[in-house]
Amino acid sequence: FILRAKEITTFIKGIPNVLPNQFELFQNFPNPFNPSTTISYYLPANSIVTLKVYDPLGREIETLVNGYQGVGMHTVLFNARNFPSGVYFYSLRSLLGRNMVRKMILTK
Repeated sequence: FILRAKEITTFIKGIPNVLPNQFELFQNFPNPFNPSTTISYYLPANSIVTLKVYDPLGREIETLVNGYQGVGMHTVLFNARNFPSGVYFYSLRSLLGRNMVRKMILTK
């Protein structure tokens, strides 16, 4: 007697189930967050990239990525336990000539 579990596919509303075909910086998750959040992005080609976090005054507070990365989906964890509550911005820059910025909220 063999018992086999059924395969279940789950879809999350608002998150596409296909990979993008262009440079893309996704909204962090969760947002608001405390104390850490995940930032994801997609690169359509190999490139040197920087992913930085800024405070509301535009001051750089942390560099999460600075270097060469291959094509595909990338995920980075940002831990903000040493930062005060508030609005922060994260920016992804690439030698592909692209730059994207998104807003995130830290609540403690």
